[in-house]
Amino acid sequence: QRQVVESGGGLVQAGGSLTLSCATSESIFNPKAMGWYRQAPGNQRELVAEITSSIAYYADSVKGRFTISRDLPTNTMYLQMHSLKPEGTAVYYCRINTAVYDYWGQGTQVTVSS
Repeated sequence: QRQVVESGGGLVQAGGSLTLSCATSESIFNPKAMGWYRQAPGNQRELVAEITSSIAYYADSVKGRFTISRDLPTNTMYLQMHSLKPEGTAVYYCRINTAVYDYWGQGTQVTVSS
């Protein structure tokens, strides 16, 4: 049983919007941080946005267009993406950081057509 599952990816035109979801199993609790990463073909995986109990961080490339949020009772995390650009095409991964382990999902593909 997967402990971290991303969903919501798909094909969208430039300028469009998508919302990604990251569902976590009940065995993961009290995360220190939850984040979204992405990896485009031939590129390294990069941090897109991260949220803790006190702050939300965004990469410069997505500031003002993406919003990260989480629902604590269900330990579900979201990434609202607006004004998407073709360079945003990548596999988006969810990472859950706890005191003892880093959990990663298998990713969801986002493709932005020009």
